[in-house]
Amino acid sequence: MDQTAVRASSQQRWLITLAPVIFLALWSAGFPIAKIGLRYATPLALLSIRFALSIGVLLVVCAWRRPAWPTSGRAWLHLIVTGFLVQVMYFGLSYLSLTAGLSSTVLALVVSLQPIIVGVLAPALVAERVGARKWIGLILGLVGAVGVIVARGPLQVQSTSGVLLAVGALIGITAAMLYEKRFGTRQDPLSANLIQYTVGLIFCAPLSFAFETMHVQWSGALIAALLYLVIGNSLIAVTLLLAMTRAGKVSQVASLFFFVPPGAALMSYLLLGEVMSVWACCAMAVAILGVAIATRSSRARERPAM
Repeated sequence: MDQTAVRASSQQRWLITLAPVIFLALWSAGFPIAKIGLRYATPLALLSIRFALSIGVLLVVCAWRRPAWPTSGRAWLHLIVTGFLVQVMYFGLSYLSLTAGLSSTVLALVVSLQPIIVGVLAPALVAERVGARKWIGLILGLVGAVGVIVARGPLQVQSTSGVLLAVGALIGITAAMLYEKRFGTRQDPLSANLIQYTVGLIFCAPLSFAFETMHVQWSGALIAALLYLVIGNSLIAVTLLLAMTRAGKVSQVASLFFFVPPGAALMSYLLLGEVMSVWACCAMAVAILGVAIATRSSRARERPAM
C-alpha cells in the first residue's frame, strides 16, 4: 500500500471513530452556550458578530496556509448554497426561535427529527438505501431523544412562531446534508468555511440592522460564549459535519443528531445546572443504543482494509 493510500485510510478511520464524538460534544454544547449568549445580544446581531469573528480568524489562517480555492463556478455555487442552508437557515432560525419564546429543549427535540426525514428522502435524492436494521435504530434514537426531553419536565411552547422557526431550522440542516451529499465536492476546509461564513454575514447583518435593535451588552460571559461559538461550532463542528457527510452515508451521519437532545441536556446540566433525572439518563441510553444500531453495519463495511 503506497503512502497516499495509507494517509487516505488513516483519514477515513479518523472520520469513522473520533470525528462523530468530537462533533456531538461541540454541537450539543452549542445549545446552552447559545442560550447564554442570547442573554446579552439579539439573535441576528449575535450571529453577525460570530460570523465576522470567524471570517477574521479564517482570513489570517488562509493568508498563512494559502489554501486551494474552488476552481469552477459550480463549486462556488455549491458552497454558497450549503453556507446559506447551514449558517442562515439552521443557525439563524434556531437563534430566532429561542428569542421568540421557544425553549432550548423543544428546539433540540424538533431538530432531532432530522434523521427520520433524511431516512425517508435519502433513497430518492441521493440513491441511498435505508434498511430495516437502520430504521430500527432510527426509531430507537427518536424514542430516546423524546424521552430525554419529556423526563426533564413538561414541554411548554410559548410561541407558535417559535415552533415554525424551529421547523425552518430543521428543514435547513436537513437540506444542507442532502445537498452536500449529492452535489458537494472535496474542498479545502479553510476556503470552504470562509466562503460559507461570508454568506452568513452577508444575509444576517443587513437583516439585523433592518429588523432588530442590534442590542449587544458586552460582558465576560458574552465574550466566552462567542469564543466557543466561533471556534467550537463555526470552525470545528461544521467542518466535521460536512466532512463526515461527504465521507459516509448521509443517513448514518444524520442519525448522530439523535444524540443532540441527550447531549444538550447533559451540557445544560454541566453549564447551567439543569438537573437530569434517572429517567432522562435511561432515555439517553436508549438513544445511544439506537444510534449504535443505525451506524454499526455501515461502519463495518466502510472500515478500510489494511
